[in-house]
Amino acid sequence: MCTAATYKTKDFYMGRTLDYECSYGEEVTITPRGYTFMMRHGKPYQTKYALIGMAHVAGEYPLYYDAINEKGLGMAGLNFVGNAFYTEPAEGKDNVAQFELIPWILGQCTSVKEARVLLERICITNISFHESMPVSSLHWIIADQDEAITLESVREGIKIYDNPVGVLTNNPPFDRQLAGLNRYMGLSAKQPKNTFGGANELPLQAYSRGMGALGLPGDLSSESRFVRVSFVKMNSLSGDSESESVSQFFHILGSVDQQRGCCEVKEGAYEITIYTSCCNASKGIYYYTTYENHQITAVDMNKEDLNAKKLIRFPLVCGEQIRWQN
Repeated sequence: MCTAATYKTKDFYMGRTLDYECSYGEEVTITPRGYTFMMRHGKPYQTKYALIGMAHVAGEYPLYYDAINEKGLGMAGLNFVGNAFYTEPAEGKDNVAQFELIPWILGQCTSVKEARVLLERICITNISFHESMPVSSLHWIIADQDEAITLESVREGIKIYDNPVGVLTNNPPFDRQLAGLNRYMGLSAKQPKNTFGGANELPLQAYSRGMGALGLPGDLSSESRFVRVSFVKMNSLSGDSESESVSQFFHILGSVDQQRGCCEVKEGAYEITIYTSCCNASKGIYYYTTYENHQITAVDMNKEDLNAKKLIRFPLVCGEQIRWQN
């Protein structure tokens, strides 16, 4: 299970948590301009724009979980088990396998507006990357500094939703996630007013700070995480500096951090937040923390050769980094 969010100060930020019971050796990976992807349907495809993100690299093929490109467009795929539905290739469509989607969009689009045009003719196919790798059931958030959308491929077809909160978790489908916020419209960062008795006043008073958010869900389900991150994000305040913005973004996603032992997926296996990312999409910087390492690590794509012939890869810094003061 995962959570993705966007955030805007002076720059535009986008990131996600990856919540799972095990790692697949993911790395921060830069795909340079002009990198060739052998598409499963149709001709090879070359990226027009460089991108940076978190990927499992298999035979020089980056299987991206989330990424941004050099033009400030970002995309993340999140588990959508039980609802995602992919089809056989369709004539007259751009047939794109599920695992090809992130580089296909980010390699040629500069904005959500351009992505919308591509998605009008897309068919997301059910072919797997390798017979040993089952097709992942996903839906996606695509965002730039001006707007965000959610993309879902379901039995009824391709669904594209405006995403006004810039947040995505897992199930249920996005329209139901968004409609669920109606149940929490009374939540506030301010202290509540006493309206309990209507005209018959009762001497009620707030006995603690933060009571305006009473009712904010605190469990680990995807629907509750959607509500919680939406509330935290929409009420978050920070300065415009890079350090303030990045710090605040990690605090936003920290509201849904998953600790080992709290979500058992099978005997002896527990879902944890394997990594949390924060991308400055305006500057092309990928920040991350891992479950074992809470120190923020950064990779700046613009410090690398974006016209290189090969992928540029950075293994994750996973061990806890402790700064001693004495």
